[in-house]
Amino acid sequence: MAMLLQRLNWFRDGLATVVLLAVPAMSNASELKQETLNAWDDYLQRANLRMHRNLSTDDPFLWIEEEPSRSQRVRQGEILISPVEEGSPLKVHDGLIHDWIGAIFIPSVRINDVFAVVHDYNRYKDFYKPTVIESKFLGRTGEKYEFSMLGLKNVLFEKIVLEGQFESHCSQLDGRRRYCISYSTRVQEIKDYGQPDQNKLPMDEGHGYIWRLYSLTKFEERDGGVYIEVEAIALSRDISTSVRWFTKPVVERVSRGSMSTILQRTREAVRSNIAACDGKDLKTCNYLQGNSSR
Repeated sequence: MAMLLQRLNWFRDGLATVVLLAVPAMSNASELKQETLNAWDDYLQRANLRMHRNLSTDDPFLWIEEEPSRSQRVRQGEILISPVEEGSPLKVHDGLIHDWIGAIFIPSVRINDVFAVVHDYNRYKDFYKPTVIESKFLGRTGEKYEFSMLGLKNVLFEKIVLEGQFESHCSQLDGRRRYCISYSTRVQEIKDYGQPDQNKLPMDEGHGYIWRLYSLTKFEERDGGVYIEVEAIALSRDISTSVRWFTKPVVERVSRGSMSTILQRTREAVRSNIAACDGKDLKTCNYLQGNSSR
């Protein structure tokens, strides 16, 4: 699922506020270093091995199934969120890697109802506003989807805008289980957005609140509804060691809150689509079920 987009809110929120408030002497300018990118690639390689091992074995398909209490809590309506590894975010050379997982259950829906929202990229700006201010479906080849988004956040007196382009590759394990691997192919900061002299900074330059994004989203239809589980990974600039003890709880709290909001809005979007297709408004129903991303 293309829930990578939601990290534009998740991490930019926490890190931008923390850096500007707690480290005012730090320069706003930053540049992604090759050593940082190498650490990111190494981490993703390990994460992918873990993900694919889980998909190809008899281990539980969903993270929530690893502990019975998790499944019960999610089925009862709770949005469950946790860092994937202890000590998140992980410190690497001049950067931080954030790795979180969240789960939700949507009762009384089918998996196709969920994917009608997942692949409706043109309407992400409606589903996830005001964080996503523009979204566009770019193309599809088989089960590979390409789309772009413009994400905005006001931080103190500054407007941070990131433009990202993404790919999402979706697979079906069987009639009731699917998964999507999504990642950014380009993330660029737009300086002075909305002004006559706005300009797009070169890739890997800028504030560095988001350098790279990657996610694995799983879907399973059972128990009279659909479970959605998202593992989202992001690479950002580092935070000074002298204030990391203070900033880490802030980043964690904002991350949990943002993930919860994102999953909740996904549930609301699915329910809204179903409500629009109850036979009372055939024109709207036909548009939603035949959205331009399919």
